[in-house]
Formats: sequence, structure tokens, C-alpha cells
Amino acid sequence: MRSEATSVPSDRKGGQEAGQNVLLGVASAIAVIFIWSGFIVFSRAGVTTELTAFDITALRFGVAGLLALPFAYAWWPRHLSIKAQAAMAICGPGAVYSVLTYLGLTEASAAYGGVFANGSLPIFTLLLLVVVFGERPRRLQILAIGIIVAGGLLLGLPGMMSGGAHVMTGIVLFLLGSAILSVYIVGVRRWALTPRQALALINVPNALIFLPLWYFFLPSGIAEADPSTVLFQAVFQGLGPGFLAVILFALAAFHLGPTPTAGFSAAVPATAALLAVPVLSEIPGPMEWSGIITVTVGLALLVARR
Repeated sequence: MRSEATSVPSDRKGGQEAGQNVLLGVASAIAVIFIWSGFIVFSRAGVTTELTAFDITALRFGVAGLLALPFAYAWWPRHLSIKAQAAMAICGPGAVYSVLTYLGLTEASAAYGGVFANGSLPIFTLLLLVVVFGERPRRLQILAIGIIVAGGLLLGLPGMMSGGAHVMTGIVLFLLGSAILSVYIVGVRRWALTPRQALALINVPNALIFLPLWYFFLPSGIAEADPSTVLFQAVFQGLGPGFLAVILFALAAFHLGPTPTAGFSAAVPATAALLAVPVLSEIPGPMEWSGIITVTVGLALLVARR
């Protein structure tokens, strides 16, 4: 019987090879930042039209699932047990994570999505490593988490005072999605999941299960939506977050490790907030900008040693 966990390549390789791996991981993580920023902003734009969160999820996996389906058999991660495959398919950037994030964006602005969906990801990843694998956090990491929490409170307070329950609901949905995704990040490194295997494992099962559920049971406004909006969301969501980001995310997690990969989301709160100004005309107030900057500083400290 094959072991569920495969050996993780050691960081102690030849200098040139190790350098190439780290550079590849960093380049992949930076590319993910741009895709994630667009994902937050353009998804927010999508859910403010006739499209529902379920419609955008269906468009995402309709395209990404169709692209990955011809290669599913060849790319399938057979070295994982059935339980591990199910855990990664459910906890990865699949239908559950997508629906939670899109629903959160129906309740809160892109700035909140950038901070709470992405800013909390390194925290959940670090907590998972501490609780499950017994890793001991460094003092700098504890300080960074404290700064991130303080920044999140600065950002969230104005919205919770003015937006009330709606903003709070969005924040909770973002945090749930982030907690789920942290399991996937740790699993990619622990089980040596390659980008091709990640594409097959995330997109194909989620498409086969979610699309029938959406078509027969879930609310939809796709028939009333502007065709150009539907086309844009299908192309962007399917090719960006659904396809390219899965490849790049797996590369970053494999070559850099879980915590540094999650920590690269440090740039997402600021870049998403900046992109939201021209695209959505969502302009954060002074306290919200302070929160975004504080979270960014805390996230940068979290991965500073790496």
C-alpha cells in the first residue's frame, strides 16, 4: 500500500538548484498577489450585478473544470489516500472557498475582502502548524500576529459601526474561507502536490459536484445579467483564480513552504484596496487605510525571516 504522505524535498540541496527553487516560489507567489487582487475586486464587481455568488462559482468551475478534465486521469494524485484527496479537494480553492468568498463580497467591500480573506491566511496557517504539527512560533511571528489583529480591528471598526450586521457577516465568511484554505496550503507541501495534480484535484471534482447542484437547486440571476458581464466573469474567474492561480499557488507552497506562501498575501490588502478605487469607486476612509497599512506591516514581519 502506498503511503499517504510523500517525502518533502529537503531545503539542503545544491546552491544553484535551491536558489532556482526559491526564485520560482517567489515569482509564483508574486503572480498570485496580482491574480488575488483582481479576484477580490472583480468578484466584488460581479456580485453587485444580477449575478449571484453561486453563478460566479459556476462560471469559474465551468471553465476551469473543462480545461482540466481532459488531463484529469493522467494528472490525478494517486499517491494520496482517498481521505487526503477529499480533504484537499474540499479545502483547496474550490467551490466551498469560492462560495464563502463571493458571499462575503456581497456583504462587504473589496478592502475587507483583501484584509480578512487574505490577511488572516498566514495566521490560520501558522495556527494549524502549531496545533497539528507541534511547531513552535517565534517571537517575531507572535508580534506579527498581534499587529495583524490590531490592523484588522482598525479596518473593521468603521464598517461595523456604519454597516452593522452586513459587514460583520462578510468578515465571518472571509475568515471561514481563509481557515479552510490554510488546510490546503499545509497539505500541498506535506503531500508534495504538484501544480498539475492540484489542477486536476481542485477543478474536476468541484466542477462535477457543484455545477449540477447550481443548475438544479441554487438561486441564479445569470439569465438577467448582461452577456458581456457573464463572459468577463467566466474568462477571468476560470483562467485566473480557477486555473493559473492554482498552478502558481502550488508552486509557491511547494518551494517556499506553507507560512511564507500564506504570508505573501501581505500585499493583497493594499493592492486590492488600490485597485478597488478606479474599478469600484470604493475609497477607504482614514481609519480603514490605517488598518490596511497595519495589516500589511504585520504580514511582512510574519515572513521577514524567510
